[in-house]
Amino acid sequence: MEAETGGDPEGRAKYTRSSLRTLAKRLGRGCAMTVGRLLEAHDYSLKTNIKRLIGKVHPQRDRQYRFIQRLKRRFVRHGQPVISVDAKKSELIGDFKNAGRRYCRTADVVNTYDFPSEAQCRATPYGVYDQAANHALVSVGTHAVTAELAVSAIRRWWVQVGQRRYPHAHHLLIEADAGGFNGYRPRLWKRALQQLANDTDLAITVCHYPSGASKWNPIEHRLFSQISRNWAGHPLRTLPIMLGFIRGTTTTTGLAVEAVLDTADYQKGIQVTPQEMAALNIRRRRLCPDLNYTIRPNKPGNS
Repeated sequence: MEAETGGDPEGRAKYTRSSLRTLAKRLGRGCAMTVGRLLEAHDYSLKTNIKRLIGKVHPQRDRQYRFIQRLKRRFVRHGQPVISVDAKKSELIGDFKNAGRRYCRTADVVNTYDFPSEAQCRATPYGVYDQAANHALVSVGTHAVTAELAVSAIRRWWVQVGQRRYPHAHHLLIEADAGGFNGYRPRLWKRALQQLANDTDLAITVCHYPSGASKWNPIEHRLFSQISRNWAGHPLRTLPIMLGFIRGTTTTTGLAVEAVLDTADYQKGIQVTPQEMAALNIRRRRLCPDLNYTIRPNKPGNS
C-alpha cells in the first residue's frame, strides 16, 4: 500500500487510489470486504472532498467584516433599514427531482432527465431580507436574471414593506455579495440603484462581502437555507407550488416570508456608458472603496 498512499503527512487522514477489489486481486486471495476491514484497521476509510479552500484572500477581509458590523449597528441604532440581498439558485419548474427527502407513503415520480426544454420555465428567487424584523420578501423572476431584476425586488420591498416599517428613513444599507449581477463590478447595478435613489429620495449605501465570503451574507443562512429545507424532496411542478413553499417557510425564531411573481422580461447585455457612470452621484468609502459606496439622489444640492 505504501506506493499508492497519499494524505496529510502530519495528520491521520490517508487515502489510496486502488479499489478494494483491485487490492484483493493483487493479494491473490481474500475478498474485498476483508481488505476493507484491514484498511480500516490502518486508518483508511471512504472520504469525500472537503470544500474549505477559498483561493486568494482579500487583503482587508477582516477589516471589511468589522466595518460592515459597525455600520449595521449604527443604522439600527438610528432606526434606518438594513437589508441583505442575493439570488438563490435557479430552479426548473416541472416534473423534476428536487434534492432532499420527506416523510410520505409514496414517493413522487419525476422525469429521469432534467432537460430544460421540458420545463415550464426556469425560476430564480431573489430575496430581500430584513434581519432586524426577521422578515423577507422574495421576488421570483421567470426571465433573464439581471441587475434590474435585483433592484426591482429591492424597490418592491421598499414600496410594500420598507416605507411602512421605516417611515422616517432617509438612508438604506444593503449587504450583497462581491460577485454576480449585484456585485461590486457591474455598472448596470449601480445605474439601477441610482434610479432607485432618485425615485425614493433615499441615500443607498452598499457593502459587499469580500470574494469567497458570500456565505457570511445573512440572507444565505437565515433565509435561503430555510427555504431549501422547507421544499426538500418536493418537486416544484408549478410556480404556485414554488411560491407556496417560499411563503410557508418559518423558523422557531419567527421568520416571516412573502413571495411574489415577477414576470417582467429584463433585457440582457445592457451596456452602461462611461458618460452614464460619470453622472452617478456616488461616493466611495476610504476602506475598500470598491466594496463600500453610497449612492445619493441626483437632485440639486446633493453631491
